[in-house]
Amino acid sequence: MPVCDLDKRAPLGKKVLGLDVVVWWDKNENEWKVFDDRCPHRLAPLSEGRIDPSGRLQCVYHGWCFGGSGDCKLIPQAPLDGPPVHSFPKACVAVYPSTVQNGIVWFWPNTDPQYKDILAKKKPPYVPELDDPSFDFQMFNRDIAYGYFICVFIKNLGNITRLTQVSCTVKVDREGGSPIDINIQKIDENGFTTTELPNRQWKFVSPCLLQGVLTIMESPNNIQGKLAQKPPRKDLFIFFAIPVSPGNSRLISVFPRNFRLWIDPFVSRWMHHIMQNLVIDSDFYLLQVQEEKLMEAGPSNWQKTCFVPTKADTNVVAYRKWLKKYAGGQIDWGTKFNGSLPPTLPREQLMDRYWSHVVNCSSCNGAYKGFNALHISLQVFSIALVAIMAASKPGMISVAVRNTIAVVAILCFVGSKWLSHFIYKNFHFHDYNHAFK
Repeated sequence: MPVCDLDKRAPLGKKVLGLDVVVWWDKNENEWKVFDDRCPHRLAPLSEGRIDPSGRLQCVYHGWCFGGSGDCKLIPQAPLDGPPVHSFPKACVAVYPSTVQNGIVWFWPNTDPQYKDILAKKKPPYVPELDDPSFDFQMFNRDIAYGYFICVFIKNLGNITRLTQVSCTVKVDREGGSPIDINIQKIDENGFTTTELPNRQWKFVSPCLLQGVLTIMESPNNIQGKLAQKPPRKDLFIFFAIPVSPGNSRLISVFPRNFRLWIDPFVSRWMHHIMQNLVIDSDFYLLQVQEEKLMEAGPSNWQKTCFVPTKADTNVVAYRKWLKKYAGGQIDWGTKFNGSLPPTLPREQLMDRYWSHVVNCSSCNGAYKGFNALHISLQVFSIALVAIMAASKPGMISVAVRNTIAVVAILCFVGSKWLSHFIYKNFHFHDYNHAFK
């Protein structure tokens, strides 16, 4: 999860790789911690708990408290003069090695003590531009109701290559499609690199990072002079695709750039997210159905089922080859899942934005609450104005004033109705019909 969307006052439960974890802020060690999301007492979820005044993670079922190392600090039911049962190993919570990098909380998905110091040897995928102050960006996260394989390439590259076409010499169709010359440069167990045009590169870094870099070429007239001394202008497309469970994934996306930064103060983070949600929802249902058909055919038969004859599909083909050679063609869920997809949801639940994004985004959640407060205020104000006119005796208010009050009441009512539609469409559900787009 992005740190900017975490609340230090409360624990947050998440599922990653089929593991139920809780992330919380340990103020005693000034670190984000990732625990197994179950109390060792009677298996209640710790994510439903609280941070107590001493900065410990407290289970609200029976009040057991835990420190940042997973050690039990307090069992309220244990007598003070009795055996120190809170110190027994079985009273501890399993702790995952965790770190913060690029503004995101990462964890190693194994609590075995042999991995206690794993993050000193093996780091998460690193993107230097996300720590470079010359780049500006807004971070986005959303839970997606299709799997990791679809999330990594088929979805993201399909939309991004469509949105970033720079050729103006080739006639394009309504969807923005045109020939794309992509070539594989390198492929090994760590991922692969491809190039598209002289100034665009794609890189997949195992297990979850997809990064595209578009370098803006300078005009020949600007080769000499001050402009030539500036660092190259870059536009990056960064996606972290996190496997959650079969048929579910989490997307963290960032689009840093080091030019046209003057625009950013005028566009709030939640405004960026409305546009990103719109892009995701445009193909949401298509990809969910696509995943079902690929699963019916079997992961190893994707190339027999799909026809991918052009270089525009190079990244998808390279990813599938990498997955087959270095990861056995699929995710190892252990014994948690049998690999089958969950039941298909109705479109309104499948593409729901509130539970998949808004509640997990500090910016959109704040905007949602603000717009709802304004919506209620407009309704109350409209009703109050109507009540004033109804209660006023003839002659108490002039005709001009009465007409003004009536107009304001109508405008408030209409404004509340429009705002209600705006809130639902942008923060709950926006259907997408390609026939009319």
